[in-house]
Amino acid sequence: MTTEGLSITRSPEGIPSPATGARVVADDRAHLFHSWEAQGDVAPIPIAGAFGRYFWDYEGKRYLDFSSQFINTNIGHGHPKVVAAIKEQADRFCMIASTFANDKRGEAARLISEIAPGELSRVFFTNGGADANEHAVRMARLHTGRPKVLSAYRSYHGGTSTAISLTGDPRRWANENSANTTANVSHFFGPYLYRSHFHATTEEEECRRALAHLAEVIAFEGPDTIAAIVLESIVGTPGVLVPPPGYLAGVRELCDRHGIMFIADEVMSGFGRAGEWFAINAWGVTPDLLTFAKGVNSGYVPLGGVLLSEAVHETFRDSAYPGGLTYSGHPLACAAAVATITVMREEGMLENAARIGERVLGPGLREIAERHPSVGEVRGLGVFWAVELVRNRETREMLVPYAAGGAAARPVDEVVAACMESGMYPVWNYNRIHVVPPCSITEEEAWQGLAILDAALRHADKYTV
Repeated sequence: MTTEGLSITRSPEGIPSPATGARVVADDRAHLFHSWEAQGDVAPIPIAGAFGRYFWDYEGKRYLDFSSQFINTNIGHGHPKVVAAIKEQADRFCMIASTFANDKRGEAARLISEIAPGELSRVFFTNGGADANEHAVRMARLHTGRPKVLSAYRSYHGGTSTAISLTGDPRRWANENSANTTANVSHFFGPYLYRSHFHATTEEEECRRALAHLAEVIAFEGPDTIAAIVLESIVGTPGVLVPPPGYLAGVRELCDRHGIMFIADEVMSGFGRAGEWFAINAWGVTPDLLTFAKGVNSGYVPLGGVLLSEAVHETFRDSAYPGGLTYSGHPLACAAAVATITVMREEGMLENAARIGERVLGPGLREIAERHPSVGEVRGLGVFWAVELVRNRETREMLVPYAAGGAAARPVDEVVAACMESGMYPVWNYNRIHVVPPCSITEEEAWQGLAILDAALRHADKYTV
């Protein structure tokens, strides 16, 4: 693989405008407050445009989007059919309250129900993934009459109050200063064979021991107090952790045994990311509640939601559900969802995502791992992969320590900077680079992105021992 000819390119218009870019950044820094950032460290790239698998800045530099932004532009940027659907809806009406029926809201709910696992056939629309998880937990607590929820340490479920308490990664810590943010939430270890908490050496051992651990946590927390177990079908931000065969089925069995609701968080893994409409379909398991967002309309207009089983739905047949949102099922967002699902079907994007994973990303990343001593493991499905970076393959010491920032993060920062300099924008988190391009990416573009990553990893290699 080579990066020749892939570094600096012009925007499609071919007309750089650095002065405009400087004004965009000036307004940003003067008035915007950024999420998950120390405000003094923010240095955003001003973006002038985006199309397909690329976006570009006002200098005329183009980036291959190996991040899908926040892992949500699953169909790529600016798909003309989805843009047209939003415009068409805007010409009819932009907003109508959720107390009214409208065609796109109902059609979006029907289409999502048709692709959902099992008999999940009711949709409650939210504005995004965090509030989808908030409402799923509320529904589970009301349905069971129980207060407690279990979730994994390696997880991310959103930034709102309940969602951040469910979250296992370090972003939870600073939010625990608020009263009651962690009330009735307990965490457990999920399967992660490369860094096994259970001293397992095979996937079968990891699965069996992780389920035994979860069963013990349930016993110690009190089965009759637990409303739900919340799990990402494939753990996203904390490492693209694909569960071993049998694990999700085992969680389903534990939930059934104790009358616990199984909530599958598919906010990141849904809508083609793993080569399936929902990642959990790969294991033939049906949860009681399923949350989604991001890829449902490729992020073109904010939208999320909860898929409910009939049993949960029946709880609220004669008793009002105590929750709602002004923008639940926003017409522009639902029109974008209908168009996105239609486009994904027409253009075979799920099949393309699976094919890219099998033919390019999987083999290509394994080749990269053989060449670079800094690569400890690669793992993933479809267009959902992680490259785990280490200082030493034998000890598996992380290249960047868990929860580290600042100077300690420099080794991965250098890799990311090299990728961006060569015209590819990745996702990174502590000691990992995530490879998560749109489901529509071509084989040629995927190989180009891997070539850039291959070259950039020399910066990580120099820190190995």
